[in-house]
Amino acid sequence: MTYKEARVYLDEVSKYGSVLGLDAVRELLHELGDPQEELRFIHIAGTNGKGSVLAFISTILSEAGFRTGRYISPTVVSYLERIQIDGQWIPEEEFAELVEEIQKAIVRMEARGLSGPTVFEIETAVAFLYFRKKRCRFVVLETGLGGKEDATNIVRNTAVAVFTSISRDHMGFLGDTAEAIAKHKAGIIKPGCIVVSAPQQPEVQRVLKKQAALQGCEIFFAKPEEGAVTQEGYRGQTLSLGGLKNLNIRMAGACQAVNAVTAWEAVRAVEIAEGIKIREEDLCRGFEKTRWPGRFTCLREAPVWIVDGAHNADGARWLKDSMERYFPGRRLLFIMGVFRDKEYEKIAEIMAPLAERIYTVDLPEKGRTLPAKELKKAAEPYCRGTVLAMEDIDRAVEKAMEDAREEDVILAFGSLSYLGRIMEIVQ
Repeated sequence: MTYKEARVYLDEVSKYGSVLGLDAVRELLHELGDPQEELRFIHIAGTNGKGSVLAFISTILSEAGFRTGRYISPTVVSYLERIQIDGQWIPEEEFAELVEEIQKAIVRMEARGLSGPTVFEIETAVAFLYFRKKRCRFVVLETGLGGKEDATNIVRNTAVAVFTSISRDHMGFLGDTAEAIAKHKAGIIKPGCIVVSAPQQPEVQRVLKKQAALQGCEIFFAKPEEGAVTQEGYRGQTLSLGGLKNLNIRMAGACQAVNAVTAWEAVRAVEIAEGIKIREEDLCRGFEKTRWPGRFTCLREAPVWIVDGAHNADGARWLKDSMERYFPGRRLLFIMGVFRDKEYEKIAEIMAPLAERIYTVDLPEKGRTLPAKELKKAAEPYCRGTVLAMEDIDRAVEKAMEDAREEDVILAFGSLSYLGRIMEIVQ
């Protein structure tokens, strides 16, 4: 099987949709020899910040000399970036080989009358096989949707369970309150692991504390005041974190200081859980080397181009704070594209008042996209300037460049699914 053939096969499987639950992935992994049982996990759930916290933790562990796997979703730059070891994407050839192995396992399962897995379950199995093959010391694992019934929750060897900010998202699957959503996400807490959480709403904090107690786990909540920002700009910031002074991180945005503190607490928990010690220089170098495309990423200057994957109300509030902090008094032009199952009206209410012009676009996933014309209607009541439904992403970029002056700021935000294309065009 070639890489192209593997992708065609996965595209065919994806037409059957996704199903919450662990039965199919459990059967698949058992057929493959349960590779996840030979790995040690740092498992991350949350609504916003999962990718950034994953990037911080995994880069620090790699810098400390531990071979570290990453499993992420969704991706921005390339499909292959979802499976990485020490920041290097899985090669096409190895990906194809593992998909072929899994395809044969699925044929055997179906011959016994078992249900076939979803595409996300297959991708998860590819990751576990690859990480076992390469003998990863740690795997930093990001949930796809929720926690309790997410395919990644098949793992048992969790050293540390990490929770980033939990708020309302995926309400159709997880519930319509933060407490209900937190109950799903708290399902990743395994007996005896250490639990680390970003600051949470009181009702979410209660859920996490209760589940940690039921599983006999210590729980620690990150304290943002431990990460004082001493210098900042839209290309990065400098923190004083615990006993560390002048800690440089290349990720800007008001939320990243909180994510850094959460990651720092998680790394300390890994040290306790695994009986290891990470040197201060490795910690500092790991923070400084961390990159995460699509999270308040500056692409160019004059005009300044920023892309950010804020796709829910909580993410929009963080993004609004960052734009006001870094670009006071500047003329702002927005490109905006979101899925129809998101709180797009709330996102528009939060962000649109900042913009002089907004260009709404259709997303590549036509089945889930909110049409540009509908998004235009949602944004118009809040925007003080002009809102244009451009539909085509390339044309929206061209139009924004035509309309922008050198001193202006262009921000493309919303779903991560189209930011890769924006980055390709702009860069």
